[in-house]
Formats: sequence, C-alpha cells, structure tokens
Amino acid sequence: MKHVLLIVALVLVVAACNLTDKFKKTDNSNSNSSTSSGNPTKIGDDPVEQPNPTAAQTATLANGQTVKWDQQGVTWTFPPNWKKQEVRNESFNYSGDGAFLTVAISTMPQMEKLTDVSSKAMYEAAKTNQKIGKYDEVRWLELDGVRGVGFRESKQEMPGDIRRLEWQAYRTFAGNTQLVTMILSTDSANFPKHQDELYAILYSTKLVK
Repeated sequence: MKHVLLIVALVLVVAACNLTDKFKKTDNSNSNSSTSSGNPTKIGDDPVEQPNPTAAQTATLANGQTVKWDQQGVTWTFPPNWKKQEVRNESFNYSGDGAFLTVAISTMPQMEKLTDVSSKAMYEAAKTNQKIGKYDEVRWLELDGVRGVGFRESKQEMPGDIRRLEWQAYRTFAGNTQLVTMILSTDSANFPKHQDELYAILYSTKLVK
C-alpha cells in the first residue's frame, strides 16, 4: 500500500509539473486565482469548499478518538474501532472494519515557488479524469486553512476493487515545502457503507502550518 501511494503521488506531481508552463501565464495575469492569496472562496471561477459534515457523518465519530501524528503535526478524529497499523516519519496508516486511512508526506524543496501552479495542474488533471469517468467528484477543498484538491473515485468495475477518496495539498511545515497525500479507502462494494466515516475523518483533519 505504501508503494502504491507513493507511485500515485509521483504520477500526479509529474502531471502537475508537465502542466506548469501552461498555468504560469494564467498565474501571472490573474493573481486572484492563487491558492494562497486573492479571493479566499474561489480559485479562478471554481469555488473553494470548506468541510461541512452532515449529521450522519458527524455521528460516525461519536465517542471517537483523537490521534496526532507527532512527526508531522497532523491530527484526526477516528471512530472508536479504528486502530493504528503503522506510523513512520513520512507515512501514516490507520484502519477500521476494512476501511483505511493512508497518508504520505513528501518534502519537495523544488516546488517552493510552484505550489499554486502545481495545485492548479493537479486540479485540471483530476477534472479531466472526471470527464472520462474515473472520478465522480472533484473539488477544491480547504482543510484547516490548507487548500488542496479533493477527488473521489467512481464505483469500480469489480466489488473487491479498492475505491478511494483522496486529498492532495502543499503546505509549509518546519520550514519545508511538503506535498501531503491523504487516501481514505475501502473495497468498492462496501464504500457506501463506509462513506460517511471516511468523509468525517477527512473533515476532522488538523494541520500544523
């Protein structure tokens, strides 16, 4: 799972870098589309959403547990039955009843001045995948003041195939530019059963900037 996550992150970053030139012109001519400045509710013409959990989503965290990833200063609230799988300096894994949270953080000093451009490229790449049916939800989503790209895979071909809810964003932590990749997943057949708790965990994210 760790290797798959890193490959996913690298593919998206490469796609973002390949689109950098395309978005540099837009970024220079329209500062209001910046992910870190300008209009706090929009990037270009697209809205930036804030977590707004439903009652059903909130209920999944009743009597839940707050867990902090000390090495990276990130905190989540999990349902009571979720347990630690593995926590390392740059990766974090928790699970419960066949559902998983897998997080990878990569330090990327080469992206220090390109985070806005890269984020927009990731968003456009995700929108393209939505058009061809790979994703059924793509949006700008801000978690604890950090703007990122949120996307959800469509129902998979086979019931046992993994279906993912993902969020990617850049942040500065301990003086370093980092790419944060968060994947909440379960098999496709059980995704509707776990969907509320997956969104609730995602929305509970707190990030030290």
